[in-house]
Amino acid sequence: MPLLRGFWKIVILVPAAAMLAIAQQAAPVRPLSLPQALALANGNNLDLVAARRRRAVSEAGIRIAGARPNPTLNFSALRDEPHESIFFDHPLELGGKRRHRIEEAHEEGRLTEIDISTLERQVRRTTREGYYNLALARAETARLAKVAELAERLRDIARDRFQAGDIPELEVIQAELELSRAQADFQVAQQEEKVALSELNVLLNEPATTDWQLQGLLTETLPAVDLPGLIERAAESNPELQRLAQELNVERSRHSLLKAERIPNLDLQFGMDFNAPHDFRAGPRGQIALGLPLFYRNQGEIAQSLATQHVLEAEASATRRSVAGNVERAYLDLVARQTQVDLYGGKLLPASRRLAEMAEESYKAGKANILTVIDAQRNAQDVEKTYLDSLFSLQSAFAGLEETVGAPLGQ
Repeated sequence: MPLLRGFWKIVILVPAAAMLAIAQQAAPVRPLSLPQALALANGNNLDLVAARRRRAVSEAGIRIAGARPNPTLNFSALRDEPHESIFFDHPLELGGKRRHRIEEAHEEGRLTEIDISTLERQVRRTTREGYYNLALARAETARLAKVAELAERLRDIARDRFQAGDIPELEVIQAELELSRAQADFQVAQQEEKVALSELNVLLNEPATTDWQLQGLLTETLPAVDLPGLIERAAESNPELQRLAQELNVERSRHSLLKAERIPNLDLQFGMDFNAPHDFRAGPRGQIALGLPLFYRNQGEIAQSLATQHVLEAEASATRRSVAGNVERAYLDLVARQTQVDLYGGKLLPASRRLAEMAEESYKAGKANILTVIDAQRNAQDVEKTYLDSLFSLQSAFAGLEETVGAPLGQ
């Protein structure tokens, strides 16, 4: 019986595993450019979807602000005359209070839109970084595959020279150790590439099995930018400045509402009295009530609102200067990254590769030992890895500059 159960488990699980493997292999590889990735994230990112639903909350707030007070129906039965009465009580808002409430709600709704726009810029930055992080991971995997090929070729050269009696067996062991190390690094890079792909799919809200053929490269040329123009654009579109300006608008609307609330509301009552045997059976009644603002007229709230406006104006001035400094710092960081890319790509990388090739040729000709070759190859690998990292850092610096400015700087 145990053997029979084990047999049935194999019959069930093996086809299931085979079908899963076929499904994974059949998953199509979709082309993806950077603009497409940004568009997908802007439309599908779950954080943005949740944030945009706050618009419904803001719209409901406008409806609440525009609500009119309901009338009150009163009925009384007394032992005194008249014995019964029924009347309506309806307040009338004076001074444009409803209009000012609606204006304040609209300003608060615009504050919600600014928060959504700020999140959109953050998602744009993380998507750009996620896109090029996957490109970096794949470039690193390709680099380490070449490193493994070089290590295997060096191992073969060492074996041939050992069999010819030119070198001791120690150098063969060293070459095999270097090959094992390169193969291990390659396998780790493959797993890190899967992690980068998963992170990008999370940002795009795509299934975890989705694979992408990236159309953009790490070496793509970035749009030209100039510091004065960036500072000017940041003054108009920086999210911190936009939020402070809108908070000031909200506070000004609140100040107008507080001033309107100093005008008292008019309370109207009208109805009928019934059953006063000595005077009448039914008779109309009416009453007008008006509050008298003798002692308090929102002085404290108005003073607080004015003080808040002064605080926001001061914070806006300080933030404006801080934003200019942040833009300058982000711009200089971008320039530094570009300089590093140009230096490594134009000089250091070709020189290190040439040195590694010369060392391998010298070793093959018996003019150098294996440690010289390994050292030259490692130096070339370090330079190439630094070059790839600098390319990603350049793209990341550009994404950070875009977020600081608060506006796209080109594709």
